[in-house]
This record gives sequence, structure tokens and C-alpha cells, in this order.
Amino acid sequence: MAKITRKPAPRKASVPKKKAKAIVAKPKAPARKSLKATRPNSTKPWTPAEIHEVFSRFRKANPEPKGELEHVNPFTLLVAVVLSAQATDAGVNKATRALFEIADTPPKMLDLGEERLREYIKTIGLYRTKARNVIALSAKVLSEFGGEVPRTRAEIESLPGAGRKTANVVLNMAFGEHTMAVDTHVFRVGNRTGLAPGKTPLEVELGLEKVIPAEFMLHAHHWLILHGRYTCLARKPRCEVCLINDLCRWPEKTV
Repeated sequence: MAKITRKPAPRKASVPKKKAKAIVAKPKAPARKSLKATRPNSTKPWTPAEIHEVFSRFRKANPEPKGELEHVNPFTLLVAVVLSAQATDAGVNKATRALFEIADTPPKMLDLGEERLREYIKTIGLYRTKARNVIALSAKVLSEFGGEVPRTRAEIESLPGAGRKTANVVLNMAFGEHTMAVDTHVFRVGNRTGLAPGKTPLEVELGLEKVIPAEFMLHAHHWLILHGRYTCLARKPRCEVCLINDLCRWPEKTV
């Protein structure tokens, strides 16, 4: 039988490896300048004359502004403000109309009790915690302040559920004090317009108190709240109908 001899398979020609391309570092783009540094409201403070003009216009348009929380006395105002945290005034009013008909004093609120109070305010956010706070503050107002809402910021802030903003609203609306309550609207207007820029509500509050003339302070926080709520809106400010658009420092205003 003939012997079969297999020829070895031809070797493939070796392909020379490609040389790795040298990596050349691209030059970095120059860093962008901070927007805050170029904003007009950070470089051009309002003059006293301009601030006087702003509040003169607010006063002319609305001489006697009113808070939108419905109440019948200082105690119901206090309760309404405590309930308004993280809630709308309209939502609070809807819940408290029936509540205040039967519980408009600390003793009546305590007689109502926490469980029944929850039924009245269950449409308001965080209503369980708020019901507990309202009952606790009612007991404290009765036991420590003779059933009358205290008239100092420190005393009001000592009540369950009441903070600095609550104290400022009550002192201003119930007792005519020249306080500046800073909510989300006032905070936005103070920063956006450049009237009183600040990183915290307290900074904005103190800044506004420093620059607003005394003759306007009784109603100033109402004017600013209403301006922020209906004109200087968070997402789409209505610059075209703004009373102070010619003075506002906001660089993105549309007029």
C-alpha cells in the first residue's frame, strides 16, 4: 500500500503590527466666566430713590393690601399660618372655614381634640403633624399666655409648629408690627429683582428690612408676596405687566 505523505500547510505571511498613534493632548477650553459675576443685580445695587419709587408704585396700585389667609382673630390667624406650611392659602382657607366656626379660641380647639381636628384639615399636607401642633400650641397659649396670642417673636416661636415666618406674619397682621415675613414668593422677588439678594430667608428678610423705608414697612411683605404670587412667577414671570420692570435688575426679564 502506497504511503500517503501530507505536505505541510504554507505559513501565513506575518503582517507587521501597526504602530500606535501618538496621543496628543487637546488644549483645554477656557473656563467660562461665572454667570453670577456678570449679572446686573450683583453689581448695581438699588439706590434709595429707586426703592422708594418701587414701593410708591405698589402703594398706589394697592393702598391697603390684605393677607389671603382667612381668620377672625389673632388665634385663628396663628393657626392658619401654622397650617399653611407647604400648603396653599386657598387650600388652608377651604379647610378652616368650617373649623373656625366651632373652634376659634384655644379652649374650643382643645375641646375639639386632635382626632376631630384631623377630620377638618385632612385635605392639607402633613395634616397629622399639624393637628398635633395646633392642639399643643393651643394648650401652651392657654397655660402660659392666659389664652392670648403672645406679642413677641421669641414667644411665638416657642409655640409648637411656629417658626420665624409664622411669628413675623402674626406680629404684622394681628398687631401691626413692621416685620418682614419671607416665604417662597418674597425670597424669589428679593433675589430676582436684586432688592435684597440672599442665600437664606433670613438674609433676604434682614436685607429688605435694611433698605425699605419705614413708611412702607407695614404693608411691604404683602406687596412683595402678591407681586411674587401673581406677577413675578417662578417659572414664567409676567414681565410685560410688571409695575417695576424698568427698575428690576433681573438680566433675563423679557421687556
